[in-house]
Amino acid sequence: MTERKASITRKTNETNITLDFQVDGTGTSRIETGVPFMTHMLDLFTKHGQFDLTVDAKGDTDVDDHHTTEDIGICLGHVLKEALGDKKGIRRYGNAFVPMDEAMAQVVVDLSNRPHLEFRGEFPAQKVGTFDVELVHEFLWKLALEARMNLHVIVHYGFNTHHMIEAVFKALARALDEATQLDERVKGVPSTKGML
Repeated sequence: MTERKASITRKTNETNITLDFQVDGTGTSRIETGVPFMTHMLDLFTKHGQFDLTVDAKGDTDVDDHHTTEDIGICLGHVLKEALGDKKGIRRYGNAFVPMDEAMAQVVVDLSNRPHLEFRGEFPAQKVGTFDVELVHEFLWKLALEARMNLHVIVHYGFNTHHMIEAVFKALARALDEATQLDERVKGVPSTKGML
């Protein structure tokens, strides 16, 4: 089997990011984002999706975490799409419920080549540490857009914002792991159109 992996280097006036991603990994991560909460979320995303991920991101975090978080989403979406290639033999769909103490999140993905984010959930706090919680939506939207996938995120309940976001990232990992798995029953591309 050909290794399903991709890399990107993206440099702007706001960020400088190098990112390597392997779909069929061992949950190994080497991540430095300059945004501690984002580093934590990407680390557990890698572990629970059984991916391999290396991120070296430098951004204008003296302004805020927006540009760095957004651009990591762009880069991760880009390499996910590239690593999957023509998507022959994949399951295409993934669905995961993940509890985190009192919180419950669900993520459903379709690697459809049709980008869309549907986000249902409200976080009780506006910040986790120094991290602006609204950036979770920004990251997920840019990920869905660049990966060209349908991404539905539902935070069913919870009252600890950290737990709620962590449940989202773990569910995202497990849903993507399921959707990207190769299924020997799938002949060619899993679509009646003949392409994704």
